[in-house]
Amino acid sequence: MAKPNVQQIRFLEDLKLFVIEVMSSFDIWSKQQLTSLSYVKLGVLRKNATQRHGVTRWKRGVKAPKHIHEVDVVDLHPRLLFEDWKPYAAWVLHHEFVHALGYFAHDSAFRTLEQLWPSKKSSKMGSKFTEMLRREKATWLWVCPKCKKEFPRQKQGNGRYMCKTCKCALDDVPMTASQ
Repeated sequence: MAKPNVQQIRFLEDLKLFVIEVMSSFDIWSKQQLTSLSYVKLGVLRKNATQRHGVTRWKRGVKAPKHIHEVDVVDLHPRLLFEDWKPYAAWVLHHEFVHALGYFAHDSAFRTLEQLWPSKKSSKMGSKFTEMLRREKATWLWVCPKCKKEFPRQKQGNGRYMCKTCKCALDDVPMTASQ
């Protein structure tokens, strides 16, 4: 498990206070629930994670968590801990706090609570964040010769993959530092 540095710890604590303050404006959460969130430990994911932007981890041995004190740690991707990604980091932490408050499944009740977050723009930043992470890790770009859409990948496609839109085989282009 990755350990946050001093700068990351400071950023996470400030972010936690901000998210709890915003959540306190929602009528759904009690003062007790919000206070319990302030005791949740925050950490960071491994920097090479590309799919997960945040995760709520439960204490070992807890099969069906019922209480927030059973949360071990909420981890965020370390690349979120910069000012340019702060709006999205706040949204991700809000998402994880909803899990910590007992909503485990991504069902309609969870989505309703998730949508209480006031900034709709921040919730839409996830695909850009994923794209940035994939481009950093990619050694190849699969490029559609017709529409020029790019798919960053770690392996060559060798013509085995097709563009969903144009239905043509994707070309392999080696990544360069400028891409």
